[in-house]
Amino acid sequence: SRLGILIVRHLRRLERVILGYLEVCDGPEEEARLGILETLQCTIEHAWPRMPCRVPVLLTALLKMIWDVHTDQGSTPEPVKAALLQGATDCLILLDRCSEGQVKVLLEGVCSSCEENRVRECIRKVQEHT
Repeated sequence: SRLGILIVRHLRRLERVILGYLEVCDGPEEEARLGILETLQCTIEHAWPRMPCRVPVLLTALLKMIWDVHTDQGSTPEPVKAALLQGATDCLILLDRCSEGQVKVLLEGVCSSCEENRVRECIRKVQEHT
């Protein structure tokens, strides 16, 4: 947040780091994933003019993470899972805002083909948010 809009100078490298952290479960407390979701939210807020072109990559990574969290049978406590899903949903809402509704359009097909209630709930929140 200290860099503000100057974060765009590092956006390509930062995106690779964010994607890497979203892919990997880091134990029951998921501190790294929760931290990287905060970083992504802050990045979207400060670099919003540059985010629409990154929507496909970030959307895919966030949906994969949502699915991984939903299907995780490990030792991750339910409140941590809920925090991860909420963080991912918040990122999707921010991405949708800065891309002028592009995320909602892309999520329409996903919602109709997904039968998992928890995943559908995250998508529904994004689609209903104005």
